[in-house]
Amino acid sequence: MPAEDTSANTTVLYEAAGGIARLTLNRAEKRNALNDELIAALKESITRAGKDEAVSTILIAAAGADFCSGADLSALQKISTASVEENLADARSLMELLILIRSTRQPVIAAVKGRALAGGCGLASACDIVLAARSARFGYPEVKIGFVPAMVMAILRRNVSEKRAFELITLGREITADEAVAIGLANQVLDDEAFDDEVSSFIEQYAKVSSSAVALTKSLLYQMDAMNFADALHCGVDVNVTARMSEDCKQGIERFLRRR
Repeated sequence: MPAEDTSANTTVLYEAAGGIARLTLNRAEKRNALNDELIAALKESITRAGKDEAVSTILIAAAGADFCSGADLSALQKISTASVEENLADARSLMELLILIRSTRQPVIAAVKGRALAGGCGLASACDIVLAARSARFGYPEVKIGFVPAMVMAILRRNVSEKRAFELITLGREITADEAVAIGLANQVLDDEAFDDEVSSFIEQYAKVSSSAVALTKSLLYQMDAMNFADALHCGVDVNVTARMSEDCKQGIERFLRRR
């Protein structure tokens, strides 16, 4: 039976079944705009999924026409009137969400339909995989109101080239799903009509690989961001040995040798 959301908070719907935790942004009337409640609910849901040994993949999707339009009007009004301390706490909350996505052991997949803008684009690109409907649009329009997408820039810079990152952030224009794939911001473009089915088919591929190997790979990949070549190799040695000693690896080798 699926594990459904039993909390009073419905800004993010939670359902876990078949090894997949599906997190659905549920503010369709606000284009799933980010606010304190939604960010807190996402952190809670990702933490919950991360602790569930039966969950091998986390999917972040959205209700309604748009994935996430960035900060909502109340959040923007709060920014404009808040003190330094309040703005610092607010920014750190989003930072914690972005770090959590990168540090949770499972692959986190964003299924983007409609617009993913500003912090919503940052949320999508923070995920390990981005699957985009052909009609999806991505962008960082913050420059148009004198704001800087400072934290999500750290992710964008790791996804695309320096030149592309500069263009996206300083012009604030929207790009298509095909453009997002071409520059490395998204992984695949899927047809709108079959989007949900194709997302499910993509996720099913993770049921065929070792969850422990995927978790070790994810951790090592992102650790390497701050390492020089030699340090990355040394860290790779440790992970290599850890993988060799895992039950998944031992059983996988045994199956391979039997087939040979």
